[in-house]
Amino acid sequence: MFKGIIDTTLRDGQQSPLLFDSYKYSFSLSDKQKLLFGLLNLGVKYIEFFSPVVSNHEKKEFIEIKKNIKAIDKRTKLLAHCRCNLNDINEAITVGFDGLNLYLNGTKDARLHSYNKNLSTLKADIKKIITEIRSKYPGLYLRFSIEDAFRTKKQDLYSIFDEIYGFVNTLGIPDTVGIASPDIVKVLVSDLTHRYPHVDLECHFHNDRGLALINTIIAIESGVSYADTSIWGLAERSGIASTTGVLFNLFQTDKNLVKDYNLALCYPLNVLMGSILHMQVPYNEPVSITNRTHIAGVHHKAVLNSTTIYEAHHLERFGVTKNQLLLGPLTGWNLIYYYLKEFEFFDISQEQAKRIALEFKNQAKKLNERFRPEILLINIANQYQLKKINIKNQYLERRLENLS
Repeated sequence: MFKGIIDTTLRDGQQSPLLFDSYKYSFSLSDKQKLLFGLLNLGVKYIEFFSPVVSNHEKKEFIEIKKNIKAIDKRTKLLAHCRCNLNDINEAITVGFDGLNLYLNGTKDARLHSYNKNLSTLKADIKKIITEIRSKYPGLYLRFSIEDAFRTKKQDLYSIFDEIYGFVNTLGIPDTVGIASPDIVKVLVSDLTHRYPHVDLECHFHNDRGLALINTIIAIESGVSYADTSIWGLAERSGIASTTGVLFNLFQTDKNLVKDYNLALCYPLNVLMGSILHMQVPYNEPVSITNRTHIAGVHHKAVLNSTTIYEAHHLERFGVTKNQLLLGPLTGWNLIYYYLKEFEFFDISQEQAKRIALEFKNQAKKLNERFRPEILLINIANQYQLKKINIKNQYLERRLENLS
């Protein structure tokens, strides 16, 4: 049964190349507080952070953040992403995390090059650490993940999980390098839910193949309890599944899966991230104004008559309350007629709009960052000496545009 998303924007999200592309490098305390406030209002109950040993800044800022979050909603679970290292674990418990997201790479290459230990030794080490923590802190939430789970031999995966599944709340199967495909995900999740029926499963899919979102949805449909996501899908390399993208797709699958989330805040949350990074919401983010933007003339004509022809998903439920019909080289006379009449208040006929549209297309190669389509169109319209309709301000203020 799906129990919710675990947002890792403040952990894996800070490992995203976009933070370097934007010259941000890391989120400030103020950034973190704004993002967390947005996530809490959206309905996210599980938040993953760096282990406090990563840096003094992360440690101090977490302590400050914890006070604020617990004042807003005490049910929120704050989780530390920790190595299977007792020093890391004890530090995370000391500063007040509600749970530990422990991990260890399960592949043969990792045993050889990262740990320099054989499988038997690693299993013994892991079991000793986890049983000790469980004995000391019986109420502490514990997740153990086998990093790079989809390149780990299934028998090795089982042999590690078999040792510790009775001492943890959740088993994680992160696709660390993004090699999984939906059919493989379905099989592994099904196998694990049958083998470990009394333990929750958590998934975390990277987007190296462009499959993070569909893999996440398939994993949830196949039985995982938790799915790791982040705002915009920010994470190492090409990222993971986006928080709002997952919620949007789960809504299409089964509305009951997202009934506890305030879906209307999805787009505002994406815009908030854009304001922090000084970037537009990515064009491939499902919950964005891009998904309600129309360019081609045929699309313009259809949407002017009925938005449902080229808008199928009711994105207004997710906070995208407007759409965009953009003037440009592909614009036909229908939008030109609409724009000049409804926005610029020209007294124009359809025949005049058709002639202006032809001239507009002929000159469209002039368009650039400084010479915008609206300027070109008005210049052409003025050459036709069209009269303007005089509308009093009192009526303009009440003007409603409704394309739905």
